[in-house]
Amino acid sequence: MSAFASELARSEVTVPLSSFIRPHHAHYFSGRRDRPYYRHRQYSFPGIPTLLPLVRAFLDTCAVTYSGDYRYLFTLLGSELAANAIQHSRSSRPGGSFTLQVRRSVRGLHLTCADRGSITPQRWGRLEPESGGTRVGCESGRGLALVDMLATSWGDNAHPGLRKVWFFLDQDLDENPWSQA
Repeated sequence: MSAFASELARSEVTVPLSSFIRPHHAHYFSGRRDRPYYRHRQYSFPGIPTLLPLVRAFLDTCAVTYSGDYRYLFTLLGSELAANAIQHSRSSRPGGSFTLQVRRSVRGLHLTCADRGSITPQRWGRLEPESGGTRVGCESGRGLALVDMLATSWGDNAHPGLRKVWFFLDQDLDENPWSQA
């Protein structure tokens, strides 16, 4: 391989995030309040870790009419589910994707993350957060532990071949540990 070809193989290509957004869905990522009233939003993302800023923009825009704390918390928890889909499922394999579905109700937002199933063979069963996952210095297992601690409710479909993990976040954060910290 020539020096030029070797250098080209190691170089990175920068692609604007907007190239992953379908034009009729651009308002899903705007962060503006121009279309805040919806019942359902859904978007499929390629399972590429570098696209997590796009995921965060989607989640933040879905929660744009709520308080700053609510928006931050919803985006944090949703990003954790997306990161888990990329790290622990076949969604990160070439051509893989995961889908985020947000349903809005009078009480708050419900998010479902559907991925392509576990990389390793697993038996059927519900996901459980790692014990001690919220301890300082813990290097892994924080995602589900945070969801368990901060979401109003959460769960999954217990299907390792096509996992769907969801959480509901009540718009009233008064009883939430986030507000009490």
